[in-house]
Amino acid sequence: MSRAVLRVSLLLLAALGRAGAGSEQDQDQEHGDEDSPHPRQKGPGHSHWSYEDKDHWGMDYANCDGTAQSPINIDTSKTIFSPQLRPIQLSGYSLPANEKLRLRNNGHTVVLDLPESLAITGGYAQQYRAVQLHLHWGSLSGPGSEHTVNGHRFAAEIHVVHYNTKYANFQEAMQQPDGLAVLGAFLEVGPTENPYYQEILEHLYKIQREGEEVLVPGFNIAGLLPANLKLYFHYNGSLTTPPCYQSVKWTVFNQTMMISHAQMSMLVTSLRHDDSEPLQNNYRLAQDLYGRRVLASFQTTLPSTKHLPSALPNSHGDNLQCNACAWLAGDVLAVLFGVLFAATALAFLLYIYKHRSQNARLDSPTKSKVIYTAAATENTA
Repeated sequence: MSRAVLRVSLLLLAALGRAGAGSEQDQDQEHGDEDSPHPRQKGPGHSHWSYEDKDHWGMDYANCDGTAQSPINIDTSKTIFSPQLRPIQLSGYSLPANEKLRLRNNGHTVVLDLPESLAITGGYAQQYRAVQLHLHWGSLSGPGSEHTVNGHRFAAEIHVVHYNTKYANFQEAMQQPDGLAVLGAFLEVGPTENPYYQEILEHLYKIQREGEEVLVPGFNIAGLLPANLKLYFHYNGSLTTPPCYQSVKWTVFNQTMMISHAQMSMLVTSLRHDDSEPLQNNYRLAQDLYGRRVLASFQTTLPSTKHLPSALPNSHGDNLQCNACAWLAGDVLAVLFGVLFAATALAFLLYIYKHRSQNARLDSPTKSKVIYTAAATENTA
């Protein structure tokens, strides 16, 4: 009788062990990240990875140790000018206030879910639909952008995540080489408040705890990005959080967005994660390029030109005979160029005066600032 009881006990223990293993496997399959609209949850809104152990993400997520990871440091002396890169074109980004958007604290960042009516319709070979946007930041004592430029880290960074419309949904697309497109822009501290970012920041006090969410009125999402969408860097990379799928075509704009000091303080101090600690420094360090090319849609240096040969004098002293002609022609050309220069300068001054009021909006809180220039090392045409 005791042997039968022992056998039953052993069978029960084995069954329980298999059930526990199955439960853990199911949890792993449900995992997502802030780049996913439905992150795996361990308690309300929490995924089990953390920024504290980012050096060990590869142990649980093999892609995180891949050779096409993000973010990267953009070395402007090594960027490659590509005339094939066209201006980014957005569609449906201006949302009415009566369209409510879900804003949530997922324990890693603040996420604003976006309707699929928002799309990238130009600048990429295919169309990409929006999924969500989120931010990365540092703390009161240091910056926290993910990408860096020539080793410089900016105060914060916004990512607007899209998926390729040739795939059924985000979950399918995120595992495909051309599945995702992310628009990135840097944030810096400026003198005045940015009204577009205020549409998000003013609600952070309602979602301080991990897993909390709130509905916010729609607004012009394009206002969160630079006005000039022609100037940017482009490279192939990955999600910057687990599972680190190497499926992202990155666009990092050449202008920063300005928010006030009070707004930046609000961003870095308002949210908390599961252990009630401030949610800060939620950025990954730059990853190795492993030979990847970083393209630029613009160049600032003119291509080198060959020196034209100097004019040769005619034989038999004809050059001496025409010296007076040359001096006369030179004087006439000098006068003509002087007149043209004066007319151009006057027209420019009149233009500046006439359009001063029209350009006043450039001094608004949403003003973008060019932060770096590309070195044209190669023309890929």
